[in-house]
Amino acid sequence: MESLPLLSGDTMPVVGHGTYPLKGEQCKRVIKMALELGYTHFDTAWIYRNQREIGEALREAGVDRSKLFITTKVGQDYLQYDVAVNQAEENLQFLQMDYVDLLLVHWPPPDVPMEETIGAFNAIFDAGKARSIGVSNFSVEQMREAFSVSKAPISVNQIKYHPGYEQRDVLRWCLEHDVVVTAYSPLGKKNILEDPVLTTIARSHDRTSAHVALRWLIQKGMNVIPKASTEQHLRANLDVFDWALSEDEMDSIDRMAL
Repeated sequence: MESLPLLSGDTMPVVGHGTYPLKGEQCKRVIKMALELGYTHFDTAWIYRNQREIGEALREAGVDRSKLFITTKVGQDYLQYDVAVNQAEENLQFLQMDYVDLLLVHWPPPDVPMEETIGAFNAIFDAGKARSIGVSNFSVEQMREAFSVSKAPISVNQIKYHPGYEQRDVLRWCLEHDVVVTAYSPLGKKNILEDPVLTTIARSHDRTSAHVALRWLIQKGMNVIPKASTEQHLRANLDVFDWALSEDEMDSIDRMAL
């Protein structure tokens, strides 16, 4: 599995497994299946309500914790200093872990000072309970503010990004500042994958439109966390490393958002 370097000094697998909306026994079954197929990067959040099952699945599978990369997020309504620290602790209890590899602010704080929220995340980082910290759904201005008040490196910004829907200004700023961008919803909706631009390119590579969408994001310098609940889709989402899109193909997909 290829990885991207983080400002924290850690590395982050390029392909992860997005676990929303998996719950209950289905969640545990899919996590164990993903582990068997070679996944090590799992993305969850407080609001997904599946961290307990993920923790149980990882423990039951007997996987070496040091081989995993676990991302979780603190919800938008829990970003006051003490509340954020407490929720991070609860996340660890649910996951049955001493630390997570990446802890994100799930959405920008609506009415809590950025300095207070980022201060809490710095404290969690300093305590060794998150090896890296980052944000999600942050604009360029919000990224600048987070950078200005954080002593610890802001390593990741997780944003919605897929063919036909881009946040180019955010991606550009993050790449310029060595912040890894994680693309969530990387496959968009079904009608996106039926777009003739993607289907034509897919046929030329003997791949699917989903493969093309993921490969496009990876070649832009992002990592991806596609959702999957079947072995077929879990396997397919890993088939993005031994081939590449041409510059013309990349440009054609870029134009889908214009």
